[in-house]
Amino acid sequence: MSRGKRKTPDAVTLGFESDCVTVPVEAVLPVRALSSSVKSSRKYRQITASIKEVGLVEPPVVTRSTGEEDTYMLLDGHIRIEVLKDLGIERVECLISTDDEAFTYNKRISRLAPIQEHKMIRKAIERGVSEEKIALALDLNPRSIVRKAKLLDGICEEAVGILKDKHCATAVFEILRKMKAMRQIEAAELMMNANNYSPAYISAILAGTPQAQLVDTKKPKKMRGITPEAMARMERELARLQEGITSIQDSYGQDHLQLTVIKGYLGKLLGNARIVRYLMQHRPEFLTEFQAITEMTSAPPTELE
Repeated sequence: MSRGKRKTPDAVTLGFESDCVTVPVEAVLPVRALSSSVKSSRKYRQITASIKEVGLVEPPVVTRSTGEEDTYMLLDGHIRIEVLKDLGIERVECLISTDDEAFTYNKRISRLAPIQEHKMIRKAIERGVSEEKIALALDLNPRSIVRKAKLLDGICEEAVGILKDKHCATAVFEILRKMKAMRQIEAAELMMNANNYSPAYISAILAGTPQAQLVDTKKPKKMRGITPEAMARMERELARLQEGITSIQDSYGQDHLQLTVIKGYLGKLLGNARIVRYLMQHRPEFLTEFQAITEMTSAPPTELE
């Protein structure tokens, strides 16, 4: 029996063309209108200052227009293009996307997290760019640049790895810095599991942290409005909560998958008018529960603009 030829795997489709293209700013067509308040916003001033000082760092993303030759549809970078127009800059280097679906593209964008911003600032400083120049480019106070450059001082690598793409306020790292390395890792995992990276939540974790797990073991924790007795109770409750989270982590993924399948199946059932009519007549309580399951949603974390 002759052995057939091995099938050649399909080529991987790239999301972007390999080279950036410099095009006239006027040839880039926006797919949405900017509100009248955008130009007076802090973000607009920040981008303007950055382009004036160091140029356009992140190229806008466009796709080739199918209707007209030498025109491009703008997928990402509307404010940048508007700033370039205001500054009288006539040409811009763009990244060409092979996906012409603006909604899909913007849905995949991952906004810059504080740790990523910290690393960018550190790299700029290591290249010899002064903190004052970075502050001018980002339209920030120089003291803020110093704080961002020192964001991870005292934070262990494992905690950094957990929070590297999470949008945490600077205050979160200031509170983490008060904990020893192992407790920092536990705190980062608690924030990730709860999908809560707010200063209030990390403050509650600090309140529930045993004194022995703090960097300064001799300095008592002081939380406004919380008595020592209440703080001790919080430590015990948080320890039990962490044990409970750990015990369900192994089964969470499978349970979530099963719930997703069930939700989809019930959604199809309720799309059948005959089934809905039967449930209304014979099992109205089932119909109510089925509808509640199909309407369940998980609130996504807010993205920074």
